[in-house]
Amino acid sequence: MTSLSVIVTTYNRTDALEAVLAGYLDQSDRNFQLVVADDGSGPDTAEAVSRFARSAPFPVLHVWQEDQGFRAAAARNRAIAAAGSDYIVFSDGDCIPLPGFVAGHRRLAEAGWFVTGNRVLLSAEMTGRVLREPGIVRGRGAAAWASGRLRGEVNRLLPLLPLPLPAFFRKAGRNSWEGAMTCNLAAWRPDLLRVNGLDESYSGWGLEDSDLVIRLLRSGVMRKSARFAAPVLHLWHREQDRSALAENRLRLEAILKSARIRAARGVDRYLQGGL
Repeated sequence: MTSLSVIVTTYNRTDALEAVLAGYLDQSDRNFQLVVADDGSGPDTAEAVSRFARSAPFPVLHVWQEDQGFRAAAARNRAIAAAGSDYIVFSDGDCIPLPGFVAGHRRLAEAGWFVTGNRVLLSAEMTGRVLREPGIVRGRGAAAWASGRLRGEVNRLLPLLPLPLPAFFRKAGRNSWEGAMTCNLAAWRPDLLRVNGLDESYSGWGLEDSDLVIRLLRSGVMRKSARFAAPVLHLWHREQDRSALAENRLRLEAILKSARIRAARGVDRYLQGGL
């Protein structure tokens, strides 16, 4: 069986992280390592992860870096370096996995391909309910989700329905980079190391995941869809500070015009110099 690590990024939102961790306890496939990639959270997060790790049925690793602003790319690179598995699934500390999330990604793992999933946004009210009682999403069937869609609890229904899509459909966008997000993305660790992970040149929120996908495609790894197989529930939050987005967009335009495959500032910093 392929060894698999799930990397979950977090920053000072312990209640959301605890709901997400509870979602990993509910997985039908528990044969994985969980790495919490912490972008400088305070001691409450460390305590929550430590408490969870003591009773979790799978290994849990907490990788922390100093708080120097939004540095999700660096947090993920540190986690890639620390991960002990062949296959890496990325998600976020505000994205609750449904019980088949890990199993779905494992089933779709294929040499020469990376996999992109999607998310369903929860309303502010539904997010509050989930944070008070994380188990309310456990075992929800199609009828309950359909009712929730009518009440505005979720922004979409279709991604929550497990559909056995044929391989040609999943591979139809094999060369497309648009729309991929690291809140639900999986890749082989050797492929990530070949492109030097995420590029930490991106400062603040935005587009570092698009940059990664472009370089993976350029290296010869193709894209496969996890739609209807491994969605996550994205907890509501206020919009991130997007003041760096214009500058990051210029970086992305530059990578599109170049032939570069490896990140300028990437995971090799932690493989060579340690964590």
